[in-house]
Amino acid sequence: MDTLATAFREEIKKAMALTNVPAVVTGENVYQEGNNDILPILDKMARPLILPGSGVDGMENLEELLAKAESGKACLLLVEHYSNFDLSLVSLLVRLAGGRGDAIAKALIAIAGMKLNEDNPVVAAFASAYTRIVIYPSRSIKGLDEEKKRVELARSNAINRAAMKALEQLKTQGRLVLVFPSGTRYRPWDPSTKKGVREIDSYLRSFDYMCCVALNGEILHVQQTDMLNDVVCRDIIRITAGPVQSCVEFRDRARAAAEAAGNEDKKQAVVDAVMAELERLHIGAEEKRQKLLEEKHD
Repeated sequence: MDTLATAFREEIKKAMALTNVPAVVTGENVYQEGNNDILPILDKMARPLILPGSGVDGMENLEELLAKAESGKACLLLVEHYSNFDLSLVSLLVRLAGGRGDAIAKALIAIAGMKLNEDNPVVAAFASAYTRIVIYPSRSIKGLDEEKKRVELARSNAINRAAMKALEQLKTQGRLVLVFPSGTRYRPWDPSTKKGVREIDSYLRSFDYMCCVALNGEILHVQQTDMLNDVVCRDIIRITAGPVQSCVEFRDRARAAAEAAGNEDKKQAVVDAVMAELERLHIGAEEKRQKLLEEKHD
């Protein structure tokens, strides 16, 4: 059973030799441009793991969203999160889909937690293939003692202020801002990792248009130990982009439904509505993917 570390020893060496990703995130380096020398290494890793039948549904929705971004609108991709290969899969499969796939991939800016930079140099090297704005997730402060919490709160404020400034500057410059609403990879032994984080409401409040994107199939299975121990496998991967929606209208509907139900936490209600939309897309896509798997085994 191959892991990320055992299956890709040579690729790890090459990526580590090429990366210049900051090992410590500060307010001065939150915007990190993708490394075009490392991107082909990630593509080479993912391609043999993606089985025939993989691809993108709703490509026309992504192209519509890109057109809105190019017209100066702030556009958001809200994507399910299962593994550290998710961004690689989205980038690679939209490029392979043709049409405006290359332009869509180049327009992506991912919102990424600082853990990817600071916890493991190999994961940091891989992540550096893609353009990112790095944030300090609020959940990272939970569980710290009071002294450490004071220090980290000051650091998180500096990082997140800089990140939001960079986001404000870039979001209307033809870019597609990719956010994982759960804020972390889904781990089956921890149901809370499937719940969306409240901060996502702030993104919807400050963006014009959005697409929800479901990911079905996994080529990297998360483990309870180090990220490099995640298990590599081959699978049919389906990416499903839902329709382009007005962020204002989506948010207003979710808040109105929450009010009608007597739910006072309207921010969480908005995020829950996003997660429900992702789950709906995921279930529909999984039915299609299972049929493809059955045909493959016939």
